[in-house]
Amino acid sequence: MEESSLLPSASTSSSLFGLHTCSVLALFLLSWVSIHMWKQRHQRCPKTWPVIGSTIEQLKNYDRMHDWLAGYLSESKTVTVSLPFKSYTYIADPASVEHVLKTKFTNYPKGEAYRSYMDVLLGDGIFNADGELWRAQRKTASLEFASKNLRDFSTRVFREHALKLSRILCQVPVDRDVDMQDLFMRMTLDSISKIGFGVEIGTLAADLPENAFAQAFDDANIIVTNRFIDPFWRIKRLLRVQGEGRLQRSIKVLDEFTYDIIRTRKAKIKLARANERNGDKMKHDLLSRFIELGEGDGSIFSDDKSLRDVVLNFVIAGRDTTAATLSWFVYMVMTHPGVAEKLHDELKAFEEERAKEEEGVARLVEAFDDRLTQFAGFLSYDSMGRLAYLHACILETLRLYPAVPQDPKGILEDDVLPDGTKVKAGDMVVYVPYVMGRMEYNWGPDAALYKPERWFKDGVLQTVSPFKFTAFQAGPRICLGKDSAYLQMKMTLAVLCRFFTFTLVPNHTVQYRMMTILSMAHGLKVYISRRE
Repeated sequence: MEESSLLPSASTSSSLFGLHTCSVLALFLLSWVSIHMWKQRHQRCPKTWPVIGSTIEQLKNYDRMHDWLAGYLSESKTVTVSLPFKSYTYIADPASVEHVLKTKFTNYPKGEAYRSYMDVLLGDGIFNADGELWRAQRKTASLEFASKNLRDFSTRVFREHALKLSRILCQVPVDRDVDMQDLFMRMTLDSISKIGFGVEIGTLAADLPENAFAQAFDDANIIVTNRFIDPFWRIKRLLRVQGEGRLQRSIKVLDEFTYDIIRTRKAKIKLARANERNGDKMKHDLLSRFIELGEGDGSIFSDDKSLRDVVLNFVIAGRDTTAATLSWFVYMVMTHPGVAEKLHDELKAFEEERAKEEEGVARLVEAFDDRLTQFAGFLSYDSMGRLAYLHACILETLRLYPAVPQDPKGILEDDVLPDGTKVKAGDMVVYVPYVMGRMEYNWGPDAALYKPERWFKDGVLQTVSPFKFTAFQAGPRICLGKDSAYLQMKMTLAVLCRFFTFTLVPNHTVQYRMMTILSMAHGLKVYISRRE
């Protein structure tokens, strides 16, 4: 009895065996992790793990992903990030960008993966389309953008909205802050709606009404951007949990807005046609062109859903990209006083020259509001060409803060990039304008500095390859609205930088928000003061 009590029981033996097994497994796992890390110690790309790839590191750096990529791409012009089911090859070398956007253009479409992420927001619109669907929309839009009538109309609309924004700023007390990004978003939404769809939205009214569409659009943009690194988004969409549930509500708001625009425009076209028979000429805008195309047999624009996609794609093109650039421009100018003064000197000289041309003598009105109106009247498509330093400041802003910070492309067939990097069919290649503008191998040792003077050589404004300065993309998909965007930005900034100074609200954080457009996460809170 006593002897038997000294022997280990079956349960004790089992526990010891289990403990021993766990210890062996833990030791094996620790050894495997150590060996895996040791093998990657010199690797110039994110650390990877079986199955999940680089997901952990990417999630940790998601809110600063562009700068995270810049760290790797400063050491190597190409970096591959592995994620579950797909790898992303990020490129910052102009030679590789040209290969993807031009030389092998047909091998790098938007692709099914990108389309699946963005379909709920952009549908079959020009930013999300490939093949014939893309070509048909681009052809129609290019004809309209080349129209002198549209250019002249756009000039009037941009001038009116720049003045409207300026008069709102005039009413702001000096001790009250305003969010310039919000004001820019309102202005550009009103502008694109007027020019693109023939509709007055009125979000830039003096009382700054609530803008449900803009809020829904921003929310949807953030959520679909997150899909690029979330392998479980389809499950979340099915269950309508987390952001995917909120996304459905946002899309409903967007659809109500866009379908109302389409119904309104169709009604105006019908009325215009009736009046045309009485001698009134029907006016055209982008949406009207697509509606007319939809009336032909077999047209891809025959239903309201396709027109809805057209509207939302041109909203993101005409509203978000321009407003984001205007916001970063104001931030750059007010944090670089020397640039602000040089810009003001150019605008003041321009004002005096134009006054002399208009009146025969350098006569300027005195009342501030009258001065605003007079100055705006000096701004035209042709006169904008005189403001070389303003243009250089915009270029420099776009170099460091491009409206589209990353642009992914699908891969149809296996390929080799100019630097020897192999890419596989089904994966994605992403050129990164945000990173490209900061790389010393692209822009020299002062690449990180905001320096508008870099755009001049012997006093003459220079152009660079669109595969190096990729703010408006390049190749067959180069932005159709580039000239229109420059025109609106110049007209708006000319008025603002001539008559106002901006001071950042103390302790206000300025950082980008992870979405398809490089907008500011917390807006741009500033104090306003007038400038004579």
